[in-house]
Amino acid sequence: MKQERIRRNLYKVLRKTGVPRNKIVEDAALTEELLMDEVDLTCFLFLLETKFEVEIENSELSMLNSVGSTIEYLQKHCA
Repeated sequence: MKQERIRRNLYKVLRKTGVPRNKIVEDAALTEELLMDEVDLTCFLFLLETKFEVEIENSELSMLNSVGSTIEYLQKHCA
């Protein structure tokens, strides 16, 4: 999947979890800057797996700590 499409779809997922548009930047940390709590992260992961048709293992969750790291993860794991 192309990087621009990943970015666009990730943006949509983040918006669905209630993240304001102006906060979605590549270096934004999910918990610190985007203020996602455990419930938000669970919803985010569900939407991410659904939108991108990917299964994220528990051992890989630590890789998804920012918008940029999530983009990198999706580039590696999406066809």
